[in-house]
Amino acid sequence: MKKAFPFQRDIGALRDGSFDLLVIGGGIYGAWAAYDAASRGLSVALVEKSDWGAGTSSASSKLIHGGLRYLEQYEFGLVRHALRERRTLFRIAPHLVRPLNFYLPMWKGGRVGRPMIAAGLTLYDLMAIGHQPVSRHRYFGRRQLLSDYPFVDPEGLLGAFRYGDCQEDDARVNLLVAASAQAFGAVCANRVEALSLLDDGKGRVCGAQVRDLAGDETFDLRAKVVVNAAGPWAPFLPGAAAPKVTLIKGTHLVLPAVPGCNDAFLLTAKDGRVFFVIPWYGRTLVGTTEEEVRHPSEAQPTDEETRYLLDGVRRGMPGIGWTEADVIGRFAGVRMLQAVDAESLSAVTRDFEVLNPRPGLLMHVGGKYTTARFDSQSIVDKVYAQLGSRAPAPVTQLHPLPGAPQEMFETWQSQAIAQLAQAGVDLEAARWLSQRHGTGIEAMLALIAARPALAARIHPDAPFVAAEAVHAVRAEMASTVEDVARRRMPLSLLVAGDGWRSAVTDLLRGEPGFDAS
Repeated sequence: MKKAFPFQRDIGALRDGSFDLLVIGGGIYGAWAAYDAASRGLSVALVEKSDWGAGTSSASSKLIHGGLRYLEQYEFGLVRHALRERRTLFRIAPHLVRPLNFYLPMWKGGRVGRPMIAAGLTLYDLMAIGHQPVSRHRYFGRRQLLSDYPFVDPEGLLGAFRYGDCQEDDARVNLLVAASAQAFGAVCANRVEALSLLDDGKGRVCGAQVRDLAGDETFDLRAKVVVNAAGPWAPFLPGAAAPKVTLIKGTHLVLPAVPGCNDAFLLTAKDGRVFFVIPWYGRTLVGTTEEEVRHPSEAQPTDEETRYLLDGVRRGMPGIGWTEADVIGRFAGVRMLQAVDAESLSAVTRDFEVLNPRPGLLMHVGGKYTTARFDSQSIVDKVYAQLGSRAPAPVTQLHPLPGAPQEMFETWQSQAIAQLAQAGVDLEAARWLSQRHGTGIEAMLALIAARPALAARIHPDAPFVAAEAVHAVRAEMASTVEDVARRRMPLSLLVAGDGWRSAVTDLLRGEPGFDAS
């Protein structure tokens, strides 16, 4: 078995090799499919036209959750499935998937009454069978809720339910899953665009013509089966053979931290949609919206969506007092779901399905970040069917993701923070560094030992140190400012303005492989 890191871009191996499977798209589904296939013994190539998780997979709500709201659409199978995955992902990546409490306030005249919410949360708890990382739900009365969270609207307030789910750094998880595919022998490369599908002359797909965008070279990449995991861009590759899909944009805002609040809230907007208010890296995420779009390039936040989300927060939490001037950043992603008639976008099913639009070509629709690991097993099972072989049992649930400590995470983390602090890293940055890299902090400690200045923050307003940026270029296949400051660490999301850009560029200028332009 190879190592996950350094995560290396090997164009020569892509050009000269012939593979059982080519996976096109380096988002979370492509990464898990490549990892699952490689760990079951297939020879795999994984290519991504931009960077790992550069699309929707780094524009999620940063949650690993069952999807409480899907109970209202009677999608019980999806919720049960997601809760099982929440448990698995916490077990194999305890440094990246962390428990988080959510409060669901109840007001008189609310859209859904207290008895129905209590029944739904009881069902949510019952579906989460086995050892779970979160506690069962509880109800808190009005007085206690306002004592702890005085910013909640007191008018007509009855109380709140508290329940548990988990939080993650989506881009970071995506990167580690792709690197895990390399550890099992997959050849992986970002900045490789699939231009067209190859045909064997008998109507069967046998690979793709690809272009190395970094080296400006075009070549044929041959494989017995192709999985098109390009997310909302996937329908463009097979052309007329592509299935009909619905593209839904979701926008999030990044706002300041809510003082004294480390818990999340689930609120209802004036049109009845639910949205999250979530603490994240010392800031707050608010989202998401839902709007149907025609093309993934429309994944741009709008001022109207910003006002919609801020209005929702003001309705439920008037004591916070956020205005548009408080918005630090905003981002949007596009989900590709099944094209079906539904009374609202919220009701469009997230059910996952693997399609076979042409012989030798597979693609999926639906699904969600939380269930991508398990869903990828269905993709790889169908790859084996295309190969005419019996699929071995999947094993990704057995292997911790890179950086997962072997001991209890909290015990390990306290020791790791002490090590980092001794090396000169401030305590807040040390806490986040240990949570993002796990045992991979050894690489950061080595960089700091050789160059102590790398223990300093890149920007004073975000808890990321210079060693992380250097490590991203040297060992994590990052080559641009956006790779480093948006996906290897969410620096650009947490710091208002553009001052972080020159800090990253100056730090990395001269590093081999870094494109300062």
